[in-house]
Amino acid sequence: MNDVYEQRRSDIVEAARQLYEERGLSRTSVKDIAERAGITRSLFYHYFPDKQAVTSAVLDDFVEDYIEALSIWNDERMTGEIEQALDGVVRVLRVSVFEGSSFRRALDTRENAALYIEFINRVADRTARYIVDTTVRDYSELHSVSIVHLYETFYILILGICGYIRTHQDVSDEVLKDIIAQSLHMER
Repeated sequence: MNDVYEQRRSDIVEAARQLYEERGLSRTSVKDIAERAGITRSLFYHYFPDKQAVTSAVLDDFVEDYIEALSIWNDERMTGEIEQALDGVVRVLRVSVFEGSSFRRALDTRENAALYIEFINRVADRTARYIVDTTVRDYSELHSVSIVHLYETFYILILGICGYIRTHQDVSDEVLKDIIAQSLHMER
């Protein structure tokens, strides 16, 4: 029973995600999501109390996609290759957080400002935790780490970089790499 429940819930989230991508957030209703998932509206409400709850689950999906891209970046990093690591992390940030899907564009409107903030906070939290548990751990085996509050530093750095990219989309990768390196006391 639990597997069936989780599969149906996942189907609803996927239907919502597809519709948000195709139509945008504001032009998608619970009725649309239920129809795409092949269920009734009343069954939708068995899994989610409202559209906001399924939207929150869609945000979690996007964050999971981002963490997966970050994991690939981390696995491809080569010891001692700081420039390569910086190039990769900037690319992951730009593509995964700011790619041009209609859902992400919908997040970038006044109407959905709170949802955008929730999304970026989730990205910052999960990214900071991931980097501290993997990348920093690996780095600290070879180098001294002079940052005292690791999670907090990465969280704030990620929020700042995301906010800056959002408002300054034409910022060069070199500037972003400099900011990251300087914030983390990395020698380039």
